[in-house]
This record gives sequence, structure tokens and C-alpha cells, in this order.
Amino acid sequence: MMSVRGKRVMVCGMARSGIAAAKLLAQLGAQVTLSDLKEEAAFGGALNELRTLGCRFALGKAPCVQGQDLLVISPGIPWSTSFVQEAITQGIEVMAELELGARLTQGQLVAITGTNGKTTTTTLVGELFRAAGYRTHVVGNIGYPITASAGVSREGDVTVAEVSSYQCEGISRFHPHVGAVLNITEDHIARHGSMETYVAMKRRIFANQTSEDVAVLNRDDATCRQMAEGLKARIAWFSRRETVDFGAYVQEGWIMLHAGNGARPVCRCEEVRIPGAHNLENALAAVAITGVMGVEPGVMRDVLRTFQGVEHRIETVRELDGVTWINDSKGTNVDSTRKAIETMTRPTVLILGGSDKGASFEPLAKAVKAAPQIVHCVLIGDTAQKIGDALARAGYTAFTDAGHDMDRCIALCRDTARPGGCVLLSPACASFDMFTDYEDRGRVFKKKVMALQ
Repeated sequence: MMSVRGKRVMVCGMARSGIAAAKLLAQLGAQVTLSDLKEEAAFGGALNELRTLGCRFALGKAPCVQGQDLLVISPGIPWSTSFVQEAITQGIEVMAELELGARLTQGQLVAITGTNGKTTTTTLVGELFRAAGYRTHVVGNIGYPITASAGVSREGDVTVAEVSSYQCEGISRFHPHVGAVLNITEDHIARHGSMETYVAMKRRIFANQTSEDVAVLNRDDATCRQMAEGLKARIAWFSRRETVDFGAYVQEGWIMLHAGNGARPVCRCEEVRIPGAHNLENALAAVAITGVMGVEPGVMRDVLRTFQGVEHRIETVRELDGVTWINDSKGTNVDSTRKAIETMTRPTVLILGGSDKGASFEPLAKAVKAAPQIVHCVLIGDTAQKIGDALARAGYTAFTDAGHDMDRCIALCRDTARPGGCVLLSPACASFDMFTDYEDRGRVFKKKVMALQ
């Protein structure tokens, strides 16, 4: 395990992961400097504990990296940023918060990435390990930083980390015992510049694995199949469409596990409580991940029958006047929203829009046009006009632009939706134009929906 005692460490970006990293470093004896462009007052007391731990504050200005031994950066800071490159030029080690936490974590590490399904699968995997009796930490991009659990982890624990492409950018020695890529579709092009780079970022989760480790991949995803080429780890597949020799698959309506000791049934597909074909894939991935680590099918069956999913992912908020309101704020890209659309079986008003990630909305527009259950779209945020233009080109004209006004959006949905139908918030975009993050967007939506009379 690495030692940071006495080292001069600058932590850049004081969001949740930065605060957790700074606290861990200070507790381990590092000389910590906090850096963020925002002034201290903007954090509303969230940094007070770090002051009592002896951290130095350098807030409200660009970072000055000179004299530091180590730079720890949050996922939101690209490695191309000038001060990061300056640090590298000066020979200062630069480390992502994920990397720092992984190096200081004891026990077995599972890492899960992909374009969609990460949070649901990570949460489900955590529940499966807990049910099997493991002391389990569920961390990462899911909202609980790995550095918050690293200091209390111990041998025999399992840490399950949701990993974003932004976090993959900072991988150097990160080494999961089991790594998984769930699927790949276009996302985060504005950050990474190209689809090729985005795919390369995702593949880095396997970079330090050896033949003793396992890489879990989606057999039904062409990019994932290509990703398997040249990996050192043993490949475990999951598939809805074909039998696999090692991993999880569907056979005659059953989820099957083959973890090296013959094929064993887990449960019937219809018993999986979370709805939709995409969630069946998430369940298969979770079965493959935990199965290769020794979790028994009987344990899996009980969890899969009862697991209700996660907040902000096709989450029913309430029914009012015969209309069901559904929060899918986690639908932050086109493919995720397309999958949410597929789960709708009743006439649905769909809320789309947010901040732009650089992806094309043409596939989304075609999916809306081809889905008879989508009776109207209400568009919000920075991408409203861009999405509206794509819908019009696809021949879909039943949409209304609510601008940046969530109250107007809710009112339009209520006026448009009919008894027996649904209102679905699944924006296909990031949230930073109007909200702090997708969680904030989802909670604002739920609060306003619950306030309706």
C-alpha cells in the first residue's frame, strides 16, 4: 500500500470526491492543500472538517502546483487542463481520486463501467455480495467516493466501484480483480473528442489485469466483443442471445450461470424484479461478476426477486389523476433514454433535454418517431432546440419547448398527459445547464411532482 505521510499533496476540485480524498490524505499524515476555483463561502461549511484536520486552503483561484509532491484531481478535471500538464512537465505525480482510493483499498476490488446500466449493476452487485455475507463497500461514480471507504476497508472486504470514462482517464496502476464493461454507445464526445477515444478510455479498466483476474463483457455488444481482443485476464461473457462457456446467459427463459463448474440455473427471467430488457442485461452482468467470485445461485435468486432498482432510474414517483409520473433522470445519454422508452407500455409524455454532451440526437428522434407510446415530448434546457430540430427532421412534430423553466415543463406535461398514461423524465442529456447533477434534477422533478394538487 502506498504511503503519503509527509508528502505535499494538492487536491484539486472540492466536490464529494475531492473532499473525501483530502480527508483521507490528511488522516494518513499528508500535508494537504485544497484547490478549487470557487471561494470557501460557496461550500456552505462542507470544508470545515478539513480545516480542523490541518488542510491548507487555496480557494478562489487557479491552482499553483509548484512545490507539490502529488496532485490529486477530481473526475471533472480533464488531463488536458493546463495546470495538470504543467504538473506533469515539472515531474509532479498526478493521480485521479479513483486511483488514489484504489491504491489505499484493502480486500478485493470490482470495477464496473459502460455507457449505461452502471449504477443499477453496481448497486445490484453490492447487494449480491452483502447477501452472500461479504463486508461490502459500493463506491465510485455512484456518488460515494472510493476514498471515503478506503481508510476503513480491510482484508476480506469487497469494494464495488462504478467507474466513469472520466475516471478511466486517470488510471495508471488501477487493478480490479474483476472488471466489467456493460455496453458501449456514443457518449461524452464533448469531453473525449471522438468515439475511438471514449472506447479506449473504457477499455483502460482492464489495463493492469493479469491472467489471475477476470474481465466481464457483454457478448451481445459488438464493441465489447472487440474489446476482449488482447486482454490478459480471463474473459467472462454475459448474453441474452447466446450460450457462453464462462459467465451468465439466458436459456429457455432462465438465467444460467457457468462459473467453471457446470451450468447452473439462477432464476427465471420473469422473476427479475427490475423491468425491461436492459435490466435483464444488468442482472446477467451482476450474476457473471458475482458468480466468478463464488456467490451461489440461491443467494442470487433471492436478491434478484426483491431488488427494486435505484433512485432516478425508471423510478415511479406517484400516480395523480390516473397519470403515473416516472423519474429517469439517470438517462443522461441517447441510448439510455431509448431503453427507457422501450419500457413504456402506455401513452407517455416524454421530457427531453439538458446540457450538450456532443452526441447526435438523430437516433433518439428516430426512436421517438417509431414509438407509438410516445404521444408528446416536452423539451427543456440548452439542447431543447437541437432536439426539436432532430425530431422535426424525423417527422415527429408533437413537441413543446419549455425553455429552462421546470415549472412550465411540469405544467405542460400535466396538461398533455391523459388518465391511464405516463409522464417520463428521461432527458438523454447531462444536467449542468439547470441543475447541479442528474440527482439534483431528479429530486427537483420529484419534489415538484409531489407538490401537485
